[in-house]
Amino acid sequence: MRETLQRIGLREVDLVRECDAAFKQGSRFDGWVNGSSEDRYYHPFSLPQGYGDADLVGGWLQGHADRPFAECVSPQPHLCNAHLAPKQVSTPEFAAVANYGYHFDAVKIGVLLRKHAVATLGVRHILDHVTLVRSHDNGDIAALQTRTHGDIAGDLFIDCSGMPSLLLGQHYGIALQSQQHVLFNDSALALQAPYADGHVPLASATISTAHAQGWTWDIGLPTRRGVGLVYSSAHTSLDAATTALHQHIQRSGWAAELPTPRHIRFTPGYRERFWHRNCVAVGLSAGFIEPLEASALALVELSVAMIRDELPANRADMDLVAKRFNDAFSYRWARIIDFLKLHYALSQRQDSDYWREHRLPQSQPERLQELLQLWKHRAPYRNDLFRIEEVFPAASYQYVLYGMGFKPDLAHAQPAQRMRSERLAQAQASLHSAAIITKRQLGGLPRHRDLIEHIRMHGMHGMPP
Repeated sequence: MRETLQRIGLREVDLVRECDAAFKQGSRFDGWVNGSSEDRYYHPFSLPQGYGDADLVGGWLQGHADRPFAECVSPQPHLCNAHLAPKQVSTPEFAAVANYGYHFDAVKIGVLLRKHAVATLGVRHILDHVTLVRSHDNGDIAALQTRTHGDIAGDLFIDCSGMPSLLLGQHYGIALQSQQHVLFNDSALALQAPYADGHVPLASATISTAHAQGWTWDIGLPTRRGVGLVYSSAHTSLDAATTALHQHIQRSGWAAELPTPRHIRFTPGYRERFWHRNCVAVGLSAGFIEPLEASALALVELSVAMIRDELPANRADMDLVAKRFNDAFSYRWARIIDFLKLHYALSQRQDSDYWREHRLPQSQPERLQELLQLWKHRAPYRNDLFRIEEVFPAASYQYVLYGMGFKPDLAHAQPAQRMRSERLAQAQASLHSAAIITKRQLGGLPRHRDLIEHIRMHGMHGMPP
């Protein structure tokens, strides 16, 4: 997202000021393993130090297995624990000391992007209701009939109509392939909660907390928190989910009356095809699984990039591009299912049928089961996830596997002894380097809230206030 915003010429300072934005350095998972008070791990945005060059997992198991994997190989969990920002006051816009994305107000960023696109990028914005889809004789969409602006004609239509999927789903009838047999969640509650104290530290990770009813997200913005609970209606009632959400917020110190949460229902799944004739679906119209790991945002970025890079020169080429697009995103959606299911399949929680049934082999994709078998004797690496621009690379699987307590037996699956010794020596050097970088960044980075307030008041390096 940082690259996209920079490419279209949007100022990062405007994002922070106008969208109540903060920096996100990864995800923190509380209670996902067994629900104990010590049950916590991170999936940071930065790759492990020495990733791809050293046997980091072997080095970690050999000398540091009593410490969380992510905290040994990356400074970022330590930065999040200390509520520090991923950059300094002097760091230029979109540049980073530690890799980051954003937390922001979704409504406000929509307004900012629309304003920027119309004023700067030459976009013509029409606010209206679609009343009819007009078709050519060959089945292509010819135009959208609107209530007050007449017909809007086009050569290519991008369906961004959300879960209703007005064009791809309703007009063309491209079915949604449900994944509820793998990932059970089909409901969510969401609300905005003020801070109990306006000076509390500002988190720079999405906090996902597991409990008997499902899990809650907790996203810190500078002026408020966005909090929600994701659950399966087959396992939890709306009343029980609402009670669990309120208890989660109250445990963090908020005692005042909370607003009524918004109830959201969805069918977890994705379309059989994403590009059909001269219509391509992006975002929720293409599918939705659940908000865990923010995979929907990554798919929007990847979809837009592929449309941009492979925009067909003519109608004849469009079918070829559509085939390539469908192949790419069928693969990506399936890999997202694998990765999200991994969080549930490795849990040891016993406090509800929801968690126990998530571990049943019949609810796990065959590919994930095969990978877990291989990973009993070696770490995930690039050959397991070999496509360019994987949504979640092998490093992400390592963070979750070892954060969830998965311990591989590497004794019988190593290269020759000399190579093994060399790679373990490299690993120890990488772990030592990670510790040095961690110490330096802990001493040199500002508090997250302090940096956001500085940007709001004074702007960013090289930019006028």
